[in-house]
Amino acid sequence: MEPENLLLDRYVLNSTRKSNPTVCFLPTASGDSEGYIDRFYTAFSTLPCRPRHLSLSEHSSDLLEFVKECDVIYVGGGNTRNMLATWRLFKLDSMLYEAWKNGVILCGLSAGAICWFEQGHTDSDGDLSAMDCLGFLSGSCTPHYDGEPERRPSFHTLIQQRQLSPGYAVDDGAALHFIDDDLAYVVSSRPTAQAYYVSTEGDTIVERPLDTQFLGQTRCRTMKSSRPPDRPSFPAK
Repeated sequence: MEPENLLLDRYVLNSTRKSNPTVCFLPTASGDSEGYIDRFYTAFSTLPCRPRHLSLSEHSSDLLEFVKECDVIYVGGGNTRNMLATWRLFKLDSMLYEAWKNGVILCGLSAGAICWFEQGHTDSDGDLSAMDCLGFLSGSCTPHYDGEPERRPSFHTLIQQRQLSPGYAVDDGAALHFIDDDLAYVVSSRPTAQAYYVSTEGDTIVERPLDTQFLGQTRCRTMKSSRPPDRPSFPAK
């Protein structure tokens, strides 16, 4: 979302602890948009990595071997429901699960952020609603928390109505970093970007801000060029 600010992208690459990781972009949610693919290469060609992409509409070779060769799977935004249906058609969902268990970093924005959770808060069908996702991570997730005015009230309502389980709300420019299935860090590319854990106490919504580490110049020096420290600096839960 920030072509001139690649702090989060650098953080992802540094998390691989490799000097030249292979990063695969999955543009499925956008219908394999050529413009989106071009923007990915424009951004990642400036970073120390080997960028590639996977368009399922064109790919004919062994998908499993393709996925195994990647250090990072980066999933773009778009229609989450259509994306997951396409992945399941190609059995890519199970391949991504195996890749994750074998140490491949799975990441993404918007649809590419919520898809890993049990439930996502999505506008794939028009109005914001709840949908079942991959379930690699427990709970629910909503993106664009500060970028779309209707996100916060809709997320609160769906949790209160038990249509969504308690979960994470993420501002634009903030990111949740899970190690295995535990939240280890929250980082941001903007000083004011924040993430929250939203739950209920009785019928009352409780929105708890999560400790967030800004990846700007000062913070980067303390985190060895945006690489996460070896141990969490705040409680995971």
